Amino acid sequence: MSTTSTQIQCDVRGMEFADLGRKRIEWANQSMKVLQIIRKEFIKNQPLKGTRISACLHVTAETANLAVCLRDGGAEVVLCASNPLSTQDDVAASLVRDHGISVFAIKGEDNNTYYNHILAALDHRPHITMDDGADLVSTLHTRRRDALPGVIGGTEETTTGVIRLRAMSKEGVLEYPIVAVNDADTKHLFDNRYGTGQSTIDGIIRATNFLLAGAKFVIAGYGWCGRGLASRARGTGAEVIITEVDPTKALEAVMDGFRVMSMAEAARIGDVFCTVTGNKSVITKEHFEVMKDGAIVANSGHFNVEIDIPALEKMSSSRRTTRNFVDEYSLRDGRKINLLGEGRLINLAAAEGHPPSVMDMSFADQALSVEYMVKNHAQLEKIVYRVPEELDRRVARLKLESMGVKIDRLTPEQEEYLAGWSEGT
Repeated sequence: MSTTSTQIQCDVRGMEFADLGRKRIEWANQSMKVLQIIRKEFIKNQPLKGTRISACLHVTAETANLAVCLRDGGAEVVLCASNPLSTQDDVAASLVRDHGISVFAIKGEDNNTYYNHILAALDHRPHITMDDGADLVSTLHTRRRDALPGVIGGTEETTTGVIRLRAMSKEGVLEYPIVAVNDADTKHLFDNRYGTGQSTIDGIIRATNFLLAGAKFVIAGYGWCGRGLASRARGTGAEVIITEVDPTKALEAVMDGFRVMSMAEAARIGDVFCTVTGNKSVITKEHFEVMKDGAIVANSGHFNVEIDIPALEKMSSSRRTTRNFVDEYSLRDGRKINLLGEGRLINLAAAEGHPPSVMDMSFADQALSVEYMVKNHAQLEKIVYRVPEELDRRVARLKLESMGVKIDRLTPEQEEYLAGWSEGT
């Protein structure tokens, strides 16, 4: 743990990276037009004045612009990483030096440091939590219950976190209301699909320099992230194979033109594998046993538990790092399996995460949801809420306007027709 000359508490790799981080933050900001509009409103109205926010998010240039927006709205913001490999060290340094925001995040931090950083963020004794995967919230509800008094609400960014929070709500242990930002249409239909699709392909290619054209690309999961990844993989010329447990999603994948089969079948023929399910043990020992020599295995779900890494380690006679973010496991029968990014989010481990123009909508949803929670927390129950529809639609309208796109509006006659039942043919 360290402090800067202005006594801002932080734990980052080093201030010497801050100049590059400042440029990256500025570059991202150019493509985040909606967040720029909200930031101007926040500066004028100060809706978050005096609100302490502890945020556990991927520390990227896009997140930096969200943190600055919240700060400019009057909030006191502390940021820690939501994944050990997703931090951009230069961005973390710039946030501390140039924007006066406390950051506890170092790319490649070990598990102990990762949780110590979460605990440091909770020392802020937040009124609002912002989470990406629910590690901050679960730590607050277990190891740091002393920090619960005063928490009025929170937001959650990703599918995995929403699943965990809804489980907490169902068991009656969730201590404050949380808005599921992931469920906003302007988040999951765009961030999950287009963001994950492009950034995952980017991460795999950066890590391996592997030619995807003509390769058999196996994708586990056909939710919005899987849909986006499948679309982008097909665009590279890969032969895309989908594995699923949900019959409806599997049927949709078939009708979208993809091959669908079990992972047991796909494991024998795949060249590249990527999990995006949000579940655990999706690729296991039985699959490693039949994979091709040289198979590439990656994950773009939130946690690395989708791949049974302990099983792979037990099966292997040796392991070596052949490229940045590529660990080659030599199996006892001579085959080699290449695990990317330690099984963590490959789009953030080996690449830069989602492009700023798509995170613009997600983080606009975040900012507006925080404002909503501050204003309405007294009327809310201790459950998980969707982003209010009017906020979701506002973000969509602002995004269209920033792109120079105009759409039609319903006439009063059309609104009356849609609201009634008596007028037929």
